[in-house]
Amino acid sequence: MILDRYLTRQFIPIFFFASLMFVMIVSLIDLFTNLVRYLNYEVSLLEILRVSLLYMPKSFSYALPISLLFASAYTLGDLYARNELTAIFSSGIPFWRFCIPLIIIGLLASLFAFFFEDRVVIPTLRMKNNLSRVLLHQQLPEKQSDIVIMARGGKLYYSIDYFDRTAETLNGVVIIEKDDRGNFAFLVRAPRATWTGEYWALSNALIYEWQDGFILPRSLDASGMYREQPDTFRRNEVNVEDLSARDAMLFIKDLRAAGLPVTSVLADYYRRFSFSAVSFVVMILSISMGGRFRKNIMLMSLLASLGAAVFFYVMEMITMMMGRLGYISPVAGAWFPVGIFIIAGVVFLQSAKT
Repeated sequence: MILDRYLTRQFIPIFFFASLMFVMIVSLIDLFTNLVRYLNYEVSLLEILRVSLLYMPKSFSYALPISLLFASAYTLGDLYARNELTAIFSSGIPFWRFCIPLIIIGLLASLFAFFFEDRVVIPTLRMKNNLSRVLLHQQLPEKQSDIVIMARGGKLYYSIDYFDRTAETLNGVVIIEKDDRGNFAFLVRAPRATWTGEYWALSNALIYEWQDGFILPRSLDASGMYREQPDTFRRNEVNVEDLSARDAMLFIKDLRAAGLPVTSVLADYYRRFSFSAVSFVVMILSISMGGRFRKNIMLMSLLASLGAAVFFYVMEMITMMMGRLGYISPVAGAWFPVGIFIIAGVVFLQSAKT
């Protein structure tokens, strides 16, 4: 339809320049936050540019919803200000029908946001953070101490004095295993264990078992007995927001297999999907606010859209906190604000001036 193409052509240039502006603002905020430390460590301009370029995808991820909101509110406000919508309404075209191209753009932007975050933003942000740590001499520690984890659904307990991430070795290993009824089966001690790629090779391992009413030790060849992945011993380092959707799901399965709580992690996992819908939500909000004001249409539409978006983010922050703490289900914590604002946007859109 001619009007669909016309509205799209009006929207795209504004969205393009708004994205550039907001991406630049977000990137500059990150740059100036670390600029003093870069100068203190005499980081070269080329390395600073590399860090900034690696942060560009994340900047665009932040800028996408607000750019869509600004571009749609500005486009509709400009059409109102030029009285072009008056002619469109006079022809009998409802406001919601005229805005369908913007709604479709918002929906496609949400789909794009999920895959862009999963395939581009997370890897480049990880590279950016690693490079920043190297330049600012803030590498993660190579060793962790005093680790206690559960595995195999709570049937196996590891107590580790030191875990060397680089060498993939465990020092001061104590393993307690339970039987199917949850009773103590035996205890294994070893001064050291090395990951072979398939299992942990325990050196000088001793097993302590009940024999005739006494716990007696004997030598143990534990080859192939313990196959928990090295990542299991650095769970406390893992942030589900830094993982792809597939890796996050595997991480949740690992936590469940170990009998560890997953409520907070599940809330962050579901938020990965719900937050991608923000682009569609802000587009609905921006469109529904259009045409609701008689004076200063462009300015009031922008302010109303921004106010609604701020209210959405505040509500999402509250429901996510409740979801992480278990007061509501993780799914509700992630999706409740999205559902409420989509319904509200549709209601406002139906009652908009036409």
